Amino acid sequence: MYHYTQCGLANVWLENGFKEKRTPYGKGVAIEDADGLHKVLALTLILKQGRLTGKELKFLRVVMGLSQQGLGKWLGVGEQADSLWERTGKVLQAGDSLTRLLISEKLNGNCKVTDVIERILSQRIVAREVRHKWTSKME
Repeated sequence: MYHYTQCGLANVWLENGFKEKRTPYGKGVAIEDADGLHKVLALTLILKQGRLTGKELKFLRVVMGLSQQGLGKWLGVGEQADSLWERTGKVLQAGDSLTRLLISEKLNGNCKVTDVIERILSQRIVAREVRHKWTSKME
């Protein structure tokens, strides 16, 4: 397994879907379909139990291609609030919940709010690539 910290999250491990390469600067790792991996990680993160951490919020914002100002606009807060949440890791409950719902709707299409809330679990994310398609599970 490969501990995938380059995404900014400390708890992501890849079973496969990557290749290790030697470079003049040392060992390098190439991720197959990084966009697909990041999408599945985002969908897995929005189901975790407990509030999002600042690093998780930043990861979700980046996956969605949003600036701090853009996410702030989505949530009805200023970019300074988002910046503070990302730096301190103290995401307000309303911001956390709305972020999860917006991302679920954006990545999944129409979704039931109750389905998102009921599936919130806290575990380690393990991603796996099979036939050029990423899946993930929480352990």
